[in-house]
Amino acid sequence: MSFHPGIASSFNETKTRSHSLSPQSGMCAFCTADCPGTCEIGLSAVLGAQSVYPTTTGNNQIASEKDYPLDYSHFNINGRVFGARGVPAEADQAAIFNVRLERTLGRRHPVKIALPVLLPALLKMNWQDYFAGAAMAGVCCVIGEGSPSKDPALKMRNGKIAEFPYLNEIMDAFRRYYRGYGQIVPQVNYEEDTQGMPEYAVSQCGAEAIEFKFGQSAKGTQPVTRIKDYAAALQKKEAGALVHPDPAAPAVRAAAERGEAPNFYVYGRLPMWDEDYLIPRIARLRDMGLKNVYFKMTGFDPVDIERVMHIAAAAEVDVVTFDGAGGGSGYSPCKMMNEWGLPTVLLQSVVCSIARRLGREGLGLPSLVIAGGFATEDQVFKALALGAPHFHAVGLCRAAMAAANSAKKVGEQIEEGNIPAHLRKFGDSRETLFADLPDLRHLYGKEADRFSTGAVGVFSYLNRIAMGLRHFAALNRKFDVNLLGPDDLIPLTREASKLVRAR
Repeated sequence: MSFHPGIASSFNETKTRSHSLSPQSGMCAFCTADCPGTCEIGLSAVLGAQSVYPTTTGNNQIASEKDYPLDYSHFNINGRVFGARGVPAEADQAAIFNVRLERTLGRRHPVKIALPVLLPALLKMNWQDYFAGAAMAGVCCVIGEGSPSKDPALKMRNGKIAEFPYLNEIMDAFRRYYRGYGQIVPQVNYEEDTQGMPEYAVSQCGAEAIEFKFGQSAKGTQPVTRIKDYAAALQKKEAGALVHPDPAAPAVRAAAERGEAPNFYVYGRLPMWDEDYLIPRIARLRDMGLKNVYFKMTGFDPVDIERVMHIAAAAEVDVVTFDGAGGGSGYSPCKMMNEWGLPTVLLQSVVCSIARRLGREGLGLPSLVIAGGFATEDQVFKALALGAPHFHAVGLCRAAMAAANSAKKVGEQIEEGNIPAHLRKFGDSRETLFADLPDLRHLYGKEADRFSTGAVGVFSYLNRIAMGLRHFAALNRKFDVNLLGPDDLIPLTREASKLVRAR
């Protein structure tokens, strides 16, 4: 049995000519010389190195196509019929509406969240509604790396960020709806850290938190971008970017003058952080007024995972998000999205084992978040139960953005008088279609009637997650998510049983 998704991919809109494939290679078992090359190999024969990355980036979301042999579907959810925990064992009290979903994240300055969810790093497509909806729902959200490059008004002085007005605009998408829960967190990669973005975010934009990015499930390295010509390569080089080949090298310059320059690529530098750098770095930022520190980690080698946990404990980091394989990004190598890293359920198991051991050693651990392929309340419940007591929230990235995009589109269709056929039975206006608007009015008053439908969509989607979690928790007679544990799950396979025992 092969778990290989083959060499036809929605990433590049490629397909195989035959339905009969060679399992190991993924190629057509019968490959003819007359084929015009519609598969990944054919595309590579034309685009070369560029085909390592999806050709369908832009206003799209892209995620792993690999079907892993073990995931959260290998568990069912347990149920109980006697008693109640978290509320009095009385019929009027043991109701789903009394299930407590609130939690706190962090150590020095705990952050309240209204439900155990975090919206992971992102800054593409409908980010405005993604962040606004997070604030409305009362959860944390993270601004994706690369934000300075999106600001045409960015100004650098001596290699440091001097003016970055776009960051305030991004943060305001959350801050204008903030209601005492959650937090918006600018993320920095290695380049942005060396450019002083944390200092700028804290001192000029009032940022209370920063996330240091070690990697993500779809992209353990940094992206490579092809530069159109020699002049652009030289400009990038002069701005401090890592360009290959070096356009300033005499041989390369001479080749360009002859019209024989090779392709140029700009490459984001890999993080070279360690304990000696990060611990004093975080301390200096806290002296400037930074309240909370987040790490973004993924399914690297378990030795590296443990080292990051040690650093987080020593630096009193508040939150570490672990992102499991199976996630997605529009800017990640196609095969990296499919073929590298620990799948989410295995990553969570590994982290739990490490956290349990470090806890026995007396280390103060951060709040942990698991992300990577989650979309519905059953998956969120299973991850919270399997990861208890170490994991405090679940990351919902692509799903929350899908809610932002689809609800925004529906809003536009309502304005056009073109209600989608599948929604007509529910209503024909903003008022009748968006069923959770009353809840938003209760929180924000009638101003909620003017909120973007995309943001309302994110709020509504997370409201569905919350309602579903309450049902599953009440099913187990546990009326506080802090009470969840592996005993709330039923392993369906031998591998799933081993995973629970390994906990």
